Amino acid sequence: MGKLVLGCIADDFTGATDLANNLVRAGMRVVQAIGVPATPLDADVDAVVVALKSRTIAPAEAIAQSLDALRWLQAQGAQQIYFKYCSTFDSTAQGNIGPVTEALMEALKCDFTIATPAFPDNKRTVFKGYLFAGDVLLNESGMQNHPLTPMTDANLVRVLQAQCTRKVGLIDHTVVARGDAAITERIAQLKSEGISIAIVDAVSNDDLLRLGPAIAKMPLVTAGSGVAIGLPANFGLSPSSQASALPAASGLRAVVSGSCSLATNRQVLDFIQRGGAALAIDPLRIAAGVDVAAEALAWAAPLVGKQPVLVYSTAEAGAVKSVQGKLGVEEAGAMVERAIAAIARGLVDLGVRQLVVAGGETSGACVQALGIAQMQIGPQIDPGVPWCHARAEAAQGAGVHIALKSGNFGGDDFFTKAFTVLA
Repeated sequence: MGKLVLGCIADDFTGATDLANNLVRAGMRVVQAIGVPATPLDADVDAVVVALKSRTIAPAEAIAQSLDALRWLQAQGAQQIYFKYCSTFDSTAQGNIGPVTEALMEALKCDFTIATPAFPDNKRTVFKGYLFAGDVLLNESGMQNHPLTPMTDANLVRVLQAQCTRKVGLIDHTVVARGDAAITERIAQLKSEGISIAIVDAVSNDDLLRLGPAIAKMPLVTAGSGVAIGLPANFGLSPSSQASALPAASGLRAVVSGSCSLATNRQVLDFIQRGGAALAIDPLRIAAGVDVAAEALAWAAPLVGKQPVLVYSTAEAGAVKSVQGKLGVEEAGAMVERAIAAIARGLVDLGVRQLVVAGGETSGACVQALGIAQMQIGPQIDPGVPWCHARAEAAQGAGVHIALKSGNFGGDDFFTKAFTVLA
């Protein structure tokens, strides 16, 4: 068995596949584990991504789960640790990005690390420490309306410093543009000033590739998935089509969506406008005790053998806030997640073996409901979203192809394109 070189800890399930996707594209063989494995690694891979569901839980619990993942990865011989968070850096004033980063630094005796959610392929760029989503600042992109982690400030130094006891600084674009030697020099300067964490500007993949060599010896890297494109070369690896090979796909096709992001709203609309079979579920009916999962499965049963079906709870920001006002933010989200997870399991019972799941929290709930312990990472559908293959308890141990899509990722035609890519 080969030597594990990179051990990754992701704070949600879609983020984990997003990171794994970039590593595979850069030539690494990757397995994604759902939660911290109870047994040693038995796969011949270059990297393991441990997917946690820790983005929105209490900071103390997020730290505990992340440290458990770290200990397991260290036991497998990982040479470098990568803490992965979302390319929208979404969190609260209490965390969890800052607290988890500092806990990992302490455990690894690491006196300096970088932080950047930049992912230019998905139009997430950092300039002068400010995070842009497309052509607008993060807080003007729709993320200011996120139901769990609204982002109202695009200044990442300010956002991260509010969560940290260590000092946070900046490696700006003028330094990054000069290459890894200049980045290394800037890191030394920041350390001399008592700064322990640096936001790094990146407006292109070239910036991320320049950053890669400068962080080759860093015990801990924290970032979105974009930085991953510059790391495999540090271990002598290069892109290979074999890294993304999956078993052939078969079975019925379906999509479930719990994301309320602008991108997913457009994807749902595109699927419907193309004549797709789609059913919306109403959180207020779930709260009233109606078994909407049973209703959705009864609706899907006669259709799914003929065409892909979509079951969604996606809604505009105003409708989401109305439901939250009636049910509470946490309960509204958890209730929908449970319902969609039950629908996903029921669809697999109906013979679905190609399943797209939209939304980070929704993906976590669905993967757990399906009884998936680990996934093999395959080809990319859109930047940040690969197809994966897994053995699922819900399918009596049979193989299921599954794509876990972060709410903000993918083109408008994603739900249609996904099945075309797999075919």
